[in-house]
Amino acid sequence: MKQQKSGISNSGTTDVGANLFAQKPSHVRMNSHLQKTQSWLLGLLLIALSLSQPAFANESDITTDKATREAYLQAIPAMPESDRPKFIHGRSLVRQVWVIAPSENREIAGLGPLYNRLSCIACHIGNGRGFAPATPQEPMRTMLVRLSVPGDDGHGGPKPHAAYGGQLNENGVPGVTGEGRAEVRFTEHAVKLKDGTQIKLRKPVITFVDLAYGEFPPEMMTSPRITPPLFGLGLLQAVPEADIVALVDAPKPEGIKGRVNRVWDEEQQKNVLGRFGWKANMPNLRQQIAGAYVGDMGITSPLFPKENCTAAQGACRQSPSAGSPELTKEQLDASEFYHFALAAPRQRNANNKQVQRGAALFRQAQCSACHVPQLKTGDFAPLPALSHQIIRPYTDLLLHDMGEALADHRPDYLATGREWRTPPLWGIGLARKVDPRAGFLHDGRARTVLEAVLWHDGEAANAAQSVKDMSASDRKALTKFLESL
Repeated sequence: MKQQKSGISNSGTTDVGANLFAQKPSHVRMNSHLQKTQSWLLGLLLIALSLSQPAFANESDITTDKATREAYLQAIPAMPESDRPKFIHGRSLVRQVWVIAPSENREIAGLGPLYNRLSCIACHIGNGRGFAPATPQEPMRTMLVRLSVPGDDGHGGPKPHAAYGGQLNENGVPGVTGEGRAEVRFTEHAVKLKDGTQIKLRKPVITFVDLAYGEFPPEMMTSPRITPPLFGLGLLQAVPEADIVALVDAPKPEGIKGRVNRVWDEEQQKNVLGRFGWKANMPNLRQQIAGAYVGDMGITSPLFPKENCTAAQGACRQSPSAGSPELTKEQLDASEFYHFALAAPRQRNANNKQVQRGAALFRQAQCSACHVPQLKTGDFAPLPALSHQIIRPYTDLLLHDMGEALADHRPDYLATGREWRTPPLWGIGLARKVDPRAGFLHDGRARTVLEAVLWHDGEAANAAQSVKDMSASDRKALTKFLESL
């Protein structure tokens, strides 16, 4: 592979500084040498100081080495035994098949009046990522469509459609008609790589049928989204906001920027940093979970106590409720804790030479500029075991312009229609083991990680081109590295 202009050699060390040092006048070289010596001594001092600070827990305390279909279902090993009942309660709620009201069992009632699926696990199979339907006739099992119209919701977020709301709900309880169906078809085109290899890429085209409240207006904005994986989210919430914001101004290769989203926090009643969701459009796990309960299953909660019915949906508004709210605070607490405590898979085969070669290529292609390999958590009171941990999620949690080909043309708070949050890569190598149909990118269009890379554009155009220019053996090494995560 050709050496990059940045001066990164095959060994991963920077040689530009050495070349400039050799070309400078002697007095400048002396000052530079003094600065390097001071930096080296400062580094030693920082190491010495770090030894006096509280030690970071072993990676094995917060990750799992399980590499089976159950890889995403594991609790962090460091979870106190006293918290296990709460974890199990949360797990039971994620797996719970909810029923319609009225029901003798109040604890599991509240489905609908409009909904997409009967349970969380029906979308997050094995706590993993979703996939796009293979044919127009196949329902969206692990996928949904966001809806909005121009304007905002009063807090800077997407403005829901007056009749359909902010999400298409395909199903309704008896007496309530579902809002309609989304059919997925694919268009394909081939991308030719430098060595002559051709890769077919597919793009979903969505059409809407059986719409119950009238045709969509021309200004309706739609965005298909597959479900993201659930593991490691507590660790991402434990990363201090200041650290994420600092990544905005961190040195990056030319053309790569990155910025934060600012989104509405329902509990705090103000706009805060967004870090979850495909566009970093959710502030925290609690709101993400409560939003999914009401949006995907029609189950109200203390955070979102109103049913998911619009003013135009008379039968929906008259349908009986299972409670006010239907999900209790205790249930929401348990659901949140379960997500906090799910362990991220640990990298496998890290000492394999091909994996190491792939890791070097990952850096040289500038993939790590956005997929930042390492972050650090801060104090995290909800689950102290997550505090002060070195984690390796391969994300900066920032928004990046990914180009026109991946654009959904639907703004979400500060995120434009071309911007997406950098998705974490940890655990990606086990996605197809957990669910053989798992897809990649926000709408599941990519069937392999290589396809996902080849869709990158915008700020990631140079990285994608680097991969297109690789030899077959280098691409295989890069893939091996990603599969090891």
